[in-house]
Amino acid sequence: MSVRAGIVVTGTEVLTGRIADQNGPWVSEQLLGLGVDVAHITVCGDRTPDLTAQLRFLSEQGVDLIVTTGGLGPTADDLTVATVAEFSGRELLLDADLEEHIAGIIQRWRGASFDVDAGPARTGIRKQAHVPEGAVAIPPTGTAPGVVVPAAGGLPTVVVLPGPPGELQEMWPAAIASPAVAEVLARADDLRQATLRAYGLLEAELAETLRTAETAIPEFSSLEITTCLRRGELDMVTRFAADDAPVYDSLLELLVEHHGRQIFSTNESTIDDHLVAALGGRFIATAESCTGGLIAARLTDRPGSSAYVAGGVVSYSNDAKTNLLGVPATLIEKHGAVSVEVAAAMAEGALERFGSDVAVSTTGVAGPGGGTEAKPVGTVCFGIAIPGRPTVTVTRRFPGDRERVRSLTTTAALHLVVRELNAD
Repeated sequence: MSVRAGIVVTGTEVLTGRIADQNGPWVSEQLLGLGVDVAHITVCGDRTPDLTAQLRFLSEQGVDLIVTTGGLGPTADDLTVATVAEFSGRELLLDADLEEHIAGIIQRWRGASFDVDAGPARTGIRKQAHVPEGAVAIPPTGTAPGVVVPAAGGLPTVVVLPGPPGELQEMWPAAIASPAVAEVLARADDLRQATLRAYGLLEAELAETLRTAETAIPEFSSLEITTCLRRGELDMVTRFAADDAPVYDSLLELLVEHHGRQIFSTNESTIDDHLVAALGGRFIATAESCTGGLIAARLTDRPGSSAYVAGGVVSYSNDAKTNLLGVPATLIEKHGAVSVEVAAAMAEGALERFGSDVAVSTTGVAGPGGGTEAKPVGTVCFGIAIPGRPTVTVTRRFPGDRERVRSLTTTAALHLVVRELNAD
């Protein structure tokens, strides 16, 4: 991979966890799409020595491009531009045209009665209008302009962008179109990324197959492979140069041969995408107890969800199961709320209540406490009801605390529904 980059996310509020970083992953994804390999994403506070240390570290790693985010405002803790200028050995110069541009933005925002020449206002504007000598300013979409500092003296090109994600993303096209960044990107490879997703596949099983691939597939080392477990699914992300696409194709063929039953996606698609495809215009309803509405939330967390989600019921108590879903109280008394019998009745109740084409239910012991020897914490019963077919029930046991059990249960429910719909 010919071009490497580093990203520095600045801001004490990010470092301390008060604000979650959105910029690092977003910038990394954009750079990958441009063929740039991101070697490091670091986070540091609003302190000149710490930011300087990050810039020095990335330069020593031989990256071709550094992107910083944050620290461009008018306040005393906004030190990124000055720090980058000092690191690059460049003098900070006032850009008069940029100063008036920022002043015009503030004037429009605050109204004609606001005095942009008042002491504090003009001081803040002028601070943001300083640019390192030889650098190119990126026009702001808020009030903070970005800066591109060209490579010189053995140092990489540095792109300085604001912290608010909306502003950064709007300014990104101008940043990558600047001559210094465009020159770096012109040297980048045609870099590809492929994602394989599996359910019910253990990491140890995948690792064993990858060891086989290492000896069976020529040039296997040209692939950069990472794996992670996410919401009960195993993702394998592979990056490679376009010329090495045949190597990845050979790996994919081997993986499908060994784990075809567990692999459900080889083209970036999610189980949510597969559910929509399996529904084929039909409606789904949910009846949830232990998942507390998480299935319905996940189903509706995408554009156009109203086109296939009929509705849902969250029924923690036995009375709610009876009154909202029509589950007979005698059934609950006989088998217990956490049972396949009650799960089936809940799914059938949701099917009838919403007039849907399929319904899924969950009832279980998410924890903490409440479990028994026969039904320990993590025991979940599912029901999948489809008109004209026997209701399918499944019992699973999931490890972990309440949050993990709920997450794993939600994913399992989607996979079960897709399985039953595709069995038509």
